[in-house]
Amino acid sequence: MFQRLFGRERHANRAITEALYAQIVASARQTVFYSDWNVPDTPLGRFEMLSLHMFLLQHRLRGESGAAGEVAQVLIDEFFLDVEHSLRELGIGDVGVPKRMKKLAKMFYGRTAAYDDALERNDHDALAAALARNVRPDAGAWPQAAQLASYVVEAGRHLAEQPAESIVSGTVTFPVAKSG
Repeated sequence: MFQRLFGRERHANRAITEALYAQIVASARQTVFYSDWNVPDTPLGRFEMLSLHMFLLQHRLRGESGAAGEVAQVLIDEFFLDVEHSLRELGIGDVGVPKRMKKLAKMFYGRTAAYDDALERNDHDALAAALARNVRPDAGAWPQAAQLASYVVEAGRHLAEQPAESIVSGTVTFPVAKSG
């Protein structure tokens, strides 16, 4: 089945990957995160939100068999290609990119482990603390971390309701973050 989705039909597969990744990016760029919840609208702040949304979709696809697992890997590859491209756009040269990519990959996987652990234990406070530590390490107390944690829990439920077949075909939605 995967060969049909991602092997020979490259154009259709590229369209699926692009559609899924575009939805992840759009969800990560919701204005409320930056304007109301004080996520820094900086390259690092945007990386944090993109990482969070990538984690959410990876979390949803974990344990799925067949094409869903392959889609999850293709999306991770797309994510890291996008991060590398962004570094180059920021003016990081060929010599500095690998070192920064290694650091960003370590950051991504460390965050996903912390978020996954908190979600698995259904520990809202631990999730909020992990988000605060990662998204706003400079802020000390960050009251909006609880709002972001609630969004993450809601997004996890929202994604769980979406059939894997729908996601594999290129359709995924995230909830709209609401201020207040």
